[in-house]
Amino acid sequence: MAGGTDRLDIYPGFTIEFPDNGTDELGSGHDYGDFEEPCFGHENANFNRIFLPVIYSIIFLTGIIGNGLVIVVMGYQKKLRSMTDKYRLHLSVADLLFVITLPFWSVDAAISWYFGNFLCKTVHVIYTVNLYSSVLILAFISLDRYLAIVHATNSQRPRKLLAEKVVYIGVWLPAMLLTVPDIIFASTSEVDGRYVCDRVYPHDNWRISFRFQHILVGFVLPGLIILTCYCIIISKLSHSKGHQKRKALKTTVILILAFFACWLPYYIGISTDTFILLGVIRHGCNFEMIVHKWISITEAIAFFHCCLNPILYAFLGAKFKTSAQNALTSVSRGSSLKILSKGKRGGHSSVSTESESSSFHSS
Repeated sequence: MAGGTDRLDIYPGFTIEFPDNGTDELGSGHDYGDFEEPCFGHENANFNRIFLPVIYSIIFLTGIIGNGLVIVVMGYQKKLRSMTDKYRLHLSVADLLFVITLPFWSVDAAISWYFGNFLCKTVHVIYTVNLYSSVLILAFISLDRYLAIVHATNSQRPRKLLAEKVVYIGVWLPAMLLTVPDIIFASTSEVDGRYVCDRVYPHDNWRISFRFQHILVGFVLPGLIILTCYCIIISKLSHSKGHQKRKALKTTVILILAFFACWLPYYIGISTDTFILLGVIRHGCNFEMIVHKWISITEAIAFFHCCLNPILYAFLGAKFKTSAQNALTSVSRGSSLKILSKGKRGGHSSVSTESESSSFHSS
């Protein structure tokens, strides 16, 4: 997710401020060895112009359909929502808002940033808040599953507290606070005849600090919570027997593998790039370009997680499948009733609609 917090790693229009003394060093005084300018080649730029718009378009379409369906179904089953369903709704809203920003970044990667400074800040803010909120919600889901399975007898009150109150303080509030750098530093600039929407920091130390914050909050902390909770759940379920327990165990393993398969390669990439910035890793231009291409590819893979979320956290559940069928049936019948009710008295139509609504909620 460095795309939302540090887009210079991905897009060709990298912006650097040089010091006033006219030296060849970067603003931070960082020593790049024998290189007098950063190693950002046209190869990566040309690769991103084709690769990123194609991948972002696929993620956008599948993310809109999958998360949109989850939101519609959850809206129809208001009275039947469990605490897990509430997390799923939060997650789908976060993922849906996230994928809405992808067309902007597609145009930016393929051509240039045509949307002005205000939209640059706005898209960065939306991108970042939903990027952090989605991964933090996954951590809350793992906590909820841990309480429901490991502490099943007395977990109702803490689960309700987490799902209805703490989720706002633990997810949406920090996600909003983490957009402050976007509001301050995100701006448009002209580089080599094209406009770029990026964060421009006054000093490289700022970039490094925000990068570590991103790695810590966006992956390490939620990843530890997810891994710990699900490992305990696996240990608990492995001693249980029955078809449902085995199915729950299999689903749990899939959730862990999906999360780390999507995000771990990307965070390895930005961690390597951060150590390059710090001078910990000695490098040449070829190595740095490989790292940046790795970040481009693995970030796109990571973004696919927002398309997997509806499948992993909703469609795998039998209850959701039933609710989806009922919701679609209700919509279909509701449309038919509106057509049939034309020319008929309003009282008959009202009774029929109420009957349909009752049958849905009772199913």
